[in-house]
Order: sequence, then C-alpha cells, then structure tokens
Amino acid sequence: MSEPLFRDPEMPVADRVGDLLSRMTLTEKVGQVNQRMYGWDAYERTPSGHRLTDAFRAEVAAGDGMGALYGLQRADPWSGVTAETGIGAADGARVSDAVQRYVVENTRLGVPVLLVEEMPHGLQALDGTLLPVNLAVGATWDPELYEEAAALGAAQLRARGGHVALVSALDLVRDPRWGRAEECFGEDPYLSARFTEALVRGVQGPPGDRIGPDRAAVVLKHFAGQGATVGGRNSAATELGARELHEIHLVAALAGVRAGAAGLMAAYNEFDGVPCAANRGLLTGILRERWGFEGLVMADGLAVDRLVRMTGDPVAAGALALGAGTDLSLWDDCYPRLAEAVRRGLVEETVLDRAAGRVLALKFRLGLFERPYTTGRVPEPDTARMERVSERLARASVTLLEHDGATLPLTGRRTGTVAVIGPNADSVPRQIGDYTAPQRPGTGGSVLAGIRAAAPEGTEVSHARGCGLVGGDVADLPAAVALAAAADVAVLVLGGSSAREPDTRFDANGAAVVASGNPAEMTCGEGVDLAELSLPEGQSALLDAVTATGTPVVVVLVQGRPHALADLTGRAAAVLSAWYPGPWGGRAVADVLFGAAEPQGRLPVSVPRSAAQLPVFYNGKDHGYRGYVDQPATARHPFGHGLAYTTVAYEAPRLSVPSVPADHFGPAAAVPPASCTVRLVNTGGRTARETVQLYVRRVAGGTSWPRVRELRGFARVELAPGESTEVVLPVDARTLASFTQEGEWAVEPGEFAIGTGPSSHRTQEARLTVTSPPGPRSADRR
Repeated sequence: MSEPLFRDPEMPVADRVGDLLSRMTLTEKVGQVNQRMYGWDAYERTPSGHRLTDAFRAEVAAGDGMGALYGLQRADPWSGVTAETGIGAADGARVSDAVQRYVVENTRLGVPVLLVEEMPHGLQALDGTLLPVNLAVGATWDPELYEEAAALGAAQLRARGGHVALVSALDLVRDPRWGRAEECFGEDPYLSARFTEALVRGVQGPPGDRIGPDRAAVVLKHFAGQGATVGGRNSAATELGARELHEIHLVAALAGVRAGAAGLMAAYNEFDGVPCAANRGLLTGILRERWGFEGLVMADGLAVDRLVRMTGDPVAAGALALGAGTDLSLWDDCYPRLAEAVRRGLVEETVLDRAAGRVLALKFRLGLFERPYTTGRVPEPDTARMERVSERLARASVTLLEHDGATLPLTGRRTGTVAVIGPNADSVPRQIGDYTAPQRPGTGGSVLAGIRAAAPEGTEVSHARGCGLVGGDVADLPAAVALAAAADVAVLVLGGSSAREPDTRFDANGAAVVASGNPAEMTCGEGVDLAELSLPEGQSALLDAVTATGTPVVVVLVQGRPHALADLTGRAAAVLSAWYPGPWGGRAVADVLFGAAEPQGRLPVSVPRSAAQLPVFYNGKDHGYRGYVDQPATARHPFGHGLAYTTVAYEAPRLSVPSVPADHFGPAAAVPPASCTVRLVNTGGRTARETVQLYVRRVAGGTSWPRVRELRGFARVELAPGESTEVVLPVDARTLASFTQEGEWAVEPGEFAIGTGPSSHRTQEARLTVTSPPGPRSADRR
C-alpha cells in the first residue's frame, strides 16, 4: 500500500496540507490549533531522569494529537523550574524527542508537535546563552551583528529539540514608563524594522519553503501597537488613528512579513475598542488581505479567555478569535471547545481548516514529518561563539551620553584608585533583564568584576554598595562617600533591574505583580510599569553625595528603560548607558571605560527630563509647539545621540539631483532615483566608529500633517585619526513614502529636507523637490 500524499516530501507544502486535512476528524483539527499545556507540566524529573507525565498523555489524547507545546524547556521563577528540576543542555534533545515520539506513535495520523520556546534575548532555558536585551541591541545600530546572534540562538534552540522561537520585535518604546520597554529595539519604526528583518533572516535562514535543521521558525511579538498603550500601562487600550498605526506601529511588522516571518503573535491590547486577538480588521484585513501574509497567528497567553467578557461564553470567544484570524491558542480554555463552536454554527469548519492548515504548513516547512527527532540529526550549536557575539553586542551598545572630554578613557589619566559604587555595581542578575532562566554559577561577570580585570596593574579597586536599588535605603552611604573621596575616580553604577526572585508574585500569564517596596526589587519587566522615571530616592541621594566629594564621577546606568535624568553638567564627568548588557556586559562596560573599546552606542530611544513631559519621542507631529513654561519639552538626550572619545566633523549633505518626479519612486525602480552624499572626517586622535544617520522632514505638500523628522537611513563607518570618507545613502520610495488618505504608502509631491548627521538633533539639510507626475500618482505599497 502506497504512502499517503502528505508523507511525500517531494510534493508542494500546500498539497500535503490539503491531503492531510482531508483525512482529519473535527477533533484532530481542533487539536492542531491548540497550545493549551504548559511545557514544564509535560515532564517530571526523577532520580533516573525525566519522565513524561500523565497530564501530558491526557492532553495528547484529548485532541488525538497536539498542535504545539509551549515552554518545554522554560525555566524561571514563574514556571517554578529550577536548575534542580529543569532540563539542561545535556538533556534537552532527549526529552524533546521523548515528547515527540509519544505524540507521533500514540496518535492516529502521527502528526508531530511544534515545540515552542521563548527566545527574547537568547533561549530562555537552563544553559541557554543570553544576549543583551533588545533595547541594548537597538543601541548598537548594527543589524548585521544581531543577525549573527539570532542565527546562533536559533541553532541552540534546534539542537535542544525546539522548533519555534518567540521573540519580541514589533513593539516600540513610545512611553518609557512601560515595563516592557527593554523588549523593544527602540522608539523608531525604521530602526526597529531593520532589526526585525535581521532577526527573521538570522533565525529562519534564507527565504524559502523549507526551514533548515539548524534554524527555527520565528513568531514575532506583538501585533500590534502594544507600545502605545495609554499611560505606559501593560496590555491596556491604545488611542491610535489609522495613519499613526500604519506609519509607526506596523512598519516593523510589515518588514518582518516581507522578510518571511513564519508567524506573528496577536497582542493583548485593544485597537479601536477590539482586542487584537479578535480584531478581524487587523489580523485578516491588514495582515492577510492587504499584506498577503500566509503564516500563522498565535494568541498571547490567555488572551482568548479575556474575550469571554465580550461574548459571555468561552465557546463563542474561541469562535470570535478563530474567525478574526487567530490560528493557534496559548493556554486558554476556549480553543479546546472549538468543535462545539463548529457544531453550534458559531464558526464554519472551513475557517478551522484554514487555521489548522497554517499550523500544519509550518510543520512541513520545518521538515518534522521527515525528521521528527533531534538526537543525531541536528548540528551541535557553537556556544562559545555565541558568548563572544553576546559580548560584542554588549560592547557595541554602551552609549556615552555625557563627557567632560578629559576623564575617559580612564587609562588616559591617573587612576591609582578607582571606587566602584552603587547597587548595580556587583550584580550579574541585574544586567540580564526579564525572561531569563537561572544562570549557572560563574556565568558572566558584573561591572565591578570587569573593572577589576581591566584595570592596569597597580590600580586599587574598592567597592561599596552605597544604597538599595529601590526606596530610600542609604545605610551604606557614609562608607561609599568615604571611598569616593579617597579615590582618583568614582564609577557610580546605578539604574534598575528586571531580575525575578523565587518570591516574586505573578499574574496567570506570567507577568510580575509588583507593589511598592517589593522584595524582588524589580523596577522593569513585564508587569512593572512606573509612573515616575527618575532614579529612586536612595540612588538620587547617593548620586548627590558622591558627586559632592569633588572626585571625578563616571555614572554608568544599567537599565531596561531610559530613566529621566537631572542635569549632571558640572557634577558628573561622564554618563554612560549600558542598558541590560547581558552576562558579559561587565567586561564590555570596563572595556569602554578603560579605552580598550571605543564607545559606539547610539540612543535607540529619547531620554526624558521627567515623566511629566512625556511623550518625548523624537518623531512627533510638527505642530510648532513651544514647550512647557516650567521646563523644556525637548529630551534630555535625543534619539540617535551618542558621544565618542574622538570628534567627527560632517559637511553639508549633497543630493544627486534637486528634484524627482513622484512616479519615479514606484516599486519597479531598480535604481534609487536619488542619493544623498555626506563627507565626514575624524578630527580627533582616536579611531571613530561613527553611525551616519539620515532623516527626512517634509517641508511642504502631502495629505497629512508632517512629522518633525523621521529616520529613513543609516550607515556605520570606521575612520582612523585624520581619515575622511564619503557616505552615500539612497533616497528611494522607502525614504520618502508616507501613508496617505487613500490607505496606501506613496511618495507624494512636495518639498523634503534630507538631513544627515550624528543624531536626530544634529543634522544639516539639503532640499529635494518631488514633482507631480503627468498622469495619476503611482503608489508604492512598501
């Protein structure tokens, strides 16, 4: 008897999906769109190893199969999985294969299960190699380096038996009070889009029908507009018009879709009164019908259950989400009842077929029907290389915000004694961010450890905590001030923490529940939204006391969101942001402090003066607002800002042409119709690693109110002392397009100012006129 068509690897994926669906019962189809179980409940650790649980077997039987299993290898305080109870690297493939073998061998059709894991900044599993958080990655302005890191993370995930990586990429930091700011690449859609493309390329490999055995499918989080929730409150409502949604919050998602992302995760927030998981206009109208997306849409954890407040019935809630375009559930109680929804006529079985078909298509693309098991079939990951890349990302993300021009690098002055002070000076957990597994002892090193290792021979490095991370604890303040007063330089390591502790409380979906004075001292992370962005009382007192000693003070901020900074001119000799740089971030910070590495980070987000002036993102609408009476409306440090140990001079930009007809910017244009050239020269005495930024400002024309400026290009160059170069940046449809009243991306006639410079607020401009075409305007749908 011949094998069924769906078993033939030479057949097109669509044909295999159609054949398999034709053989499935209603129960089996429902099983394929369910991801009900927490993966850590599928096994238990015994003295002889890990064994599958009765609960897992029952879940497989309920759907005569299983669409996906979330978090088999996840470890953290929420899951309760520890180094003693969880799955380490040595056992990952074996346990994954045991899960897969049971599903394949104990179901009628033997359809493999997707094993889904969190990979927000490295695999969230025991022995998973961590990267800096996304906000630090955004500060590198180096998508190519991030692509390399993402590929290594995917290889690590596949080597342990995982198939799907969940990665935050689509959210923007439009309000830094939001606790999940650290998961964003920044506040700008263009920058986030370039990193999203790099993520998809890195994780999934070259575009095509197949995803290789050393790569994974990526599901991009979160779709859409979650970074725009009112008041920076997690998963709350958004107040977005269609143009703001498309021009700001959908740009990275569109880039990810065009790069070939396997899936998107519907966000918790509601848009125009409808939660994303039930928003047909978003998930079907925009995503599938306008963009042509053919991958799967996954619900966020328990998001479908929240729809019961709208429908009054879990069966109807599941039907509502399925009909809107949500294909795969996550932990909810509604999707297991979709068979009942079909029988009650709440949703057509053909709609269920489409959703199940998308899940099956991904399994075929991953080759799971031919290679369901991992052991002996997937290459071993290069963990050592990934650690090196993680440290390179950390080093490239360190951003020099302020500098007196003399104190740094520390090897350039007398530094016989360095006092390292502050609550974040000697803590690796506070460097690594939210969504992290317990780290093995000895992994990475703190800023204090990095300074001790990097300091020249004979340098005395002293240390004091000085204050607590939160609240007004300053019991150690006198000792810290004494060390600072006796030192040649004081390095003051302040900031925040997303470190979860075993006694942290959690919501049902894993978000932290934090109150003032919480023992875990979390100041950032999912569920940790702040009303106030200034440094806590104790840290502010420590900063005042140490800077009052007269010793040169270098402030290092280890943080997951931009804190609102006071004016430190004349008080601090230098201020650096290290974001959450990962386990090896201590070495990276020390390398920059001592000059072994040049500071090359650039701000991916504006740094406010206070929470009261929000929003402060750089690319707001150009209404000519004068500012507040009691403080400026401008950022303390603008988007794109970052200093160096040398100086770079920019000449005015030159455009290749003064004007271009609008119809020359159509999608068929093989060559950009214009270009912008800028000459720069390193006028200092050290190597420059410069990020040349291109901004567009609409001066006249268009069908919507213009923005102050918008990033639409950048290039990274390295210059030796005295060296000059010319950087040429394309001016094409992606550079000038805006979202029109007709609901499409187009280059509209008008006058544009094309600016180049080292940051959003230090640009020189040239004018380009886009003229009206003789016929109807041609649109570029981007």
